[in-house]
Amino acid sequence: MSETNGAGTSAVHSHVFLGEAHQTSERKTWAVIWLCTAMMVAEIVGGWLFGSIALIADGLHMSTHAGALLLAALAYTYARRYANDTRFTFGTGKLGDLAGFTSAIILAMIALLIGYESVSRLFEPVPIHFAEAIPIACFGLVINLASAWLLSGGHHHDHGHSHGHGHGPAHTEHDHDESQRIATADGSVVLEVFEDGVPPRFRLHAETGAPLVASAASIETVRPDGTRQVFALIDRGDYLESVDDIPEPHAFDANVSINGQGYPVTFEEHEHAHGAAVRDNNMRAAVIHVIADAAVSVLVIVGLVLARAFGWLWMDPLAGIIGAFVIASWSFGLIRDTGAILLDMNPDRRMADNLRRAIESEGDQLADLHLWRLGPGHLGAIVSVVTPTQRGEAYYRSKMARFRALSHLTIEVRQAAHASAGGSSGSLLAV
Repeated sequence: MSETNGAGTSAVHSHVFLGEAHQTSERKTWAVIWLCTAMMVAEIVGGWLFGSIALIADGLHMSTHAGALLLAALAYTYARRYANDTRFTFGTGKLGDLAGFTSAIILAMIALLIGYESVSRLFEPVPIHFAEAIPIACFGLVINLASAWLLSGGHHHDHGHSHGHGHGPAHTEHDHDESQRIATADGSVVLEVFEDGVPPRFRLHAETGAPLVASAASIETVRPDGTRQVFALIDRGDYLESVDDIPEPHAFDANVSINGQGYPVTFEEHEHAHGAAVRDNNMRAAVIHVIADAAVSVLVIVGLVLARAFGWLWMDPLAGIIGAFVIASWSFGLIRDTGAILLDMNPDRRMADNLRRAIESEGDQLADLHLWRLGPGHLGAIVSVVTPTQRGEAYYRSKMARFRALSHLTIEVRQAAHASAGGSSGSLLAV
C-alpha cells in the first residue's frame, strides 16, 4: 500500500479536512458571542440598577443564547487546533457536525420548554407588563437580527469553492463545468456544460456583440479515443442549447463553429460535491439558533401587541406554541442531517452513481464502494474494482482524478477469476 497527496507519492499525507471558510466562520461566531455577552451584561446591570426584573430575565435569556453559540465557536477552535493530531484518524472535519447535532438537541429541548410554558399559560394566564415586555422583545429581535447578519454575511452554506488540504483541491461549486469564454470577430461568447437539475447540455450565449443565431452555430466534440459528435443548437431566448445530451465523461476538445468560423476549446471535467456534502452544519446550527430566536421574538411582539390592543391574553401563549413548533421543525432537520453524517451515510448519491459509471465505463466492475463525508467539501471513498485486464491502481486513480471532492481515496484492484490462472489478486492504494 502506498499513499499520495495528489502531487506525488509520499509516506505520510495530511488529514486536514476543514472547510475553506473555517477560520472566517470561527471569527464570526466569536464576534457574535462577544455581542451577546455585552448585551447580557448591559441588561442585567441595567435591570438591577433600575429595578426591572423583566430586563434581568431577558439578560439571563441572552446568556443562554451566548452559551449555545459558544458550543459552535469552541468546535471551530478545537477542530482547527487539533486538525493535525494523529489521534484523529480522519481529521477533525466532523467536529462541526457533532457540535451541530448537539445544538439541534438543545434547540429541541428549548422548543419543548417553550411549548410546555405556553400551554400552561393558556390554562393559567399570568399578568403581562406590556410597557416593559414589548420594548424588551423588540430589543431582543434587533440583537438576533444583528447576530444572524454577522454569522451569515458573505457565507454560502450550500455552495462555494472549497479548497482541499493535503490531497489537492476539493472544488464544490455549482453543478456545471467551468465556462469557456471565446473571442470572436463579432464579440465575446461563452460556452458551458450545464447540468443544474437537467440532463447535461451545451449552452452558448453572446457576452458582447450581436445575439447568436442557432442555424449559424454548432459544436463538434473530439474525445481522447478519437470519437466525434456534432451537436446542433436550438434557440432558448437568452442562449442557444444543444438538442442532444452530452455523454459522460465531460472531458473532450470541442470545436465551436459560429458563422462558418471555428474556435477550439478544451473541457476538463471536474466532479463537484453537492448539498449535504459541502454544508457547514456548525455554522448552520448557529444561524438556526439566532433565526429561531428572532422568529420567536417576532411572534412574541405580535402576540403582545394584539393582547394589549384587544385584551386577547391568549395571543401571547399562542405565539409561544407556534414558535415552539417552528423551532422543533428546524431542530428535526438539523438532527436528521448531522446524524446522517455522524453515521457515515452516503452524503452524495449523485457522485456515487457517477463514480460507478466512471469505473464501469470500460468493462470493469465496481465490487464495493464506501463514500462518506470527512468535513465540509471533503469526501472519503473506498473503491473495490474487479477487472479482467492488467490495469493497476494508477489507472483508476487517474480516472477518478476529476472527482475533486475526494480528499481521501483508497483503491483496491482485483483481477477477475478468469483473467488469472492463479485466481484473483489485489492491491491497495490510499490517496
